[in-house]
Parts: sequence; C-alpha cells; structure tokens
Amino acid sequence: MCAGRAASLCTACTVAGGDRAPLSVRSCSVHRVRFGADEASKGRCGGDSATDSAANGVEWFTEQVSRALMPSEFSPLDSGRFHAEGAQLDLGSVQVSRFAYSPLRSRRTMRLIRAGDPEQYQLGVVLRGSAWFAQNGAEAGLRPGDMAIWDTSRPYESGSGLDGRDVEVGVLQIPKSLMPLPSQQVDRFLARRVPAGSGLPAVLTDFLLSLAANAPGARPGSMASLGHMAVELTAASLAQHLGGHREVPAEVRAHGLHRRVNTFIDQNLGDPDLSPRLIAERHHISLRTLYTLFEGEPEGVAASIRRRRLERCRADLSSPELRDRPVQAIAARWGFTSAAAFSRTFRAAYGISPLDHRQQALGDHGTPAGPESRADVGRRGSPE
Repeated sequence: MCAGRAASLCTACTVAGGDRAPLSVRSCSVHRVRFGADEASKGRCGGDSATDSAANGVEWFTEQVSRALMPSEFSPLDSGRFHAEGAQLDLGSVQVSRFAYSPLRSRRTMRLIRAGDPEQYQLGVVLRGSAWFAQNGAEAGLRPGDMAIWDTSRPYESGSGLDGRDVEVGVLQIPKSLMPLPSQQVDRFLARRVPAGSGLPAVLTDFLLSLAANAPGARPGSMASLGHMAVELTAASLAQHLGGHREVPAEVRAHGLHRRVNTFIDQNLGDPDLSPRLIAERHHISLRTLYTLFEGEPEGVAASIRRRRLERCRADLSSPELRDRPVQAIAARWGFTSAAAFSRTFRAAYGISPLDHRQQALGDHGTPAGPESRADVGRRGSPE
C-alpha cells in the first residue's frame, strides 16, 4: 500500500516480487511492482537460485499482466533470467499501464479469451526497445515511438526484444463502449503500425507520457476527464491516419464534445446555476448544438442534470455517515436551492418523500437531530 501519491507513473510505490502484490490498488492512483532474479539473491523471493526466481518472475508477471490487461501467456526468450516491472494509472473507465521487461513472446488464445475478456481496445506505444504484434491477419513491427492497437476479444501473438535488449511499453486501455470510431474502422487498424513522427500520433504519444508524469498530482475529479481526452486523441489519431487528411471526422468531434459536456455536468452538479445555457456558454457552442448532442439520449439536458442531482441526493440520504446532515443541506449540496421544490421533485421521481426515504434506508436511526426546515434555502431553483 502507498502512503501517498507517486510523483509519476515510473516512480511509484515499489514492491518486491516475492510479495506478490497486485499491480494496482484502490487507495493509490499509481502503483508499481517489480520482480527479478536480483531480488532472489537478496533473499526476497524464496527461490533456491536465480533460475527459480526467473521462473517465479514469469509466473508473477503473467498473473499481473493478465489481471491488469487481459489473460495472456508469456514465454521468456532466456528462461534462466527474467525481470520485469510495471505500473498502472487509473483514469476512471480508462487506464494507462507501463511495463518494462526482459525479451519474451506472448499470445492470447480463444481459451484465454473465454477465461476473461475486458472488451477493450488497447493501444500500445513502444517507449524503448522493439516489439511486434500480430492480430486479425496483420502484423506490425514497432520501434520506439511507434504504436499499434489491438482488440482484447481476438487472439493475438506478439514478441519483443529480439535483439536481446529489454523492452518498455505503454498501454492505453479503452473500453469498446467509449471508442468514438465505429468498430469496422477500428478493425482496419488492428496490428497496423502507426509510425512515430509528427501530427496527432506524436501529440498522443506526448500526451500519454505527460499523463504518466503529471496526472498523479491532479485532483481526483480530473482523472476521468484526462481519460476522456486520451480516448478522443486516440480516435482522432486513428481517423486521421486512416483517412490521410487533417480534418477530424465530424462524428469524432461530436462524440468528444458530448463526453466533455457530460463530464462538466458531473463535476458541477453542486452549482445551482448549472443549466443548459451555462453549459453551452462554457463550451462555446449554441443551445441548439447542445440540444442536438442529446437528441439520441433518453432525456434532454435539463432532465439529465435533474436526474443526476436526485441520484446524488438519494445516495447521500441513504448514507449512515450523513444521517445527521439535514435533508435541505443535502439538497443544497447538489444544487437544489428550494427545499420545497426538492421535496416535490424527489417524490415525483421516487414516489416517496426525501425524509421517508432516509428513514426506510437507515431504519429508526435515519431521522437527523433537529427539525427539518421547509423554508427555501435560496432563491434560484434547479433546472426544470
């Protein structure tokens, strides 16, 4: 466990391989683990020799990568000596991982896919050394700065360090449901080399490296936004590389804008002034454009704000830790400035008053000390 946040993805909490610690932990945004034959010589791994330690190291590395990325098989090119380390940064639904390891080969079979599939697209960037990746009838040879994308739901084979040198890679893990590009377009990129150089791919690489160095110091609420930015940059880079043109497709831009708007709403639910007009102004778009973004959604912008506020209030009213906080204070915390309007809105949504819901959720101990005020707690109402 970390006592605090790490300064970067590469200088996070270090754990000897013999401890068998998981690659990532909930209490820290970044976690690093390391295993190698040198630890055995210091008596940390429990093996009788460096060879035993290497075997244990491969087993440990397989376990950690399978947990962090996807179940896979690994075969080191030098079975008598193996070392590896890795780290993972959690950006909400998106993760960034980094691994450095001895030369090896790996594969993912249908059996391993059935054993576990995160249903992700994973973008790999070679930071040091060399690697190759084969999937879907294509094969990409990668040098430092090059990148390739793969589908966790398909078998693959890969290799690295054929020149005998260690390899370091960064991996961006994107849930398929978050990828703005249609799956047919992404399929055309599987195991295709996206070369290092200029343009959006270079911007994406720099952004991922910057995430590793700076994101651990960001506010917790900003991590998901950084993840969304990484997804948008990935989609734009792939689309530009596919089309050979500068203009990012309209659907990618719209998807990115929609995601930014949703993130903005979630981060500002406590602001009583949050409204469709404010959202449009902050994103430099017209109200008509904003409403168009939500046309395919089951609810409009104002209804979405109201639902999310009610969900936060309902969760707080059900929390034992907040049992002594007045209902109107919880309502105000999430942007409802009129206690009476909040009560009506809550009852319309859930068929029960806020106070009755709290008593049902918490039992006889749900009623806070002191009477609940019916007075307005402000003059501005929530969006209707």
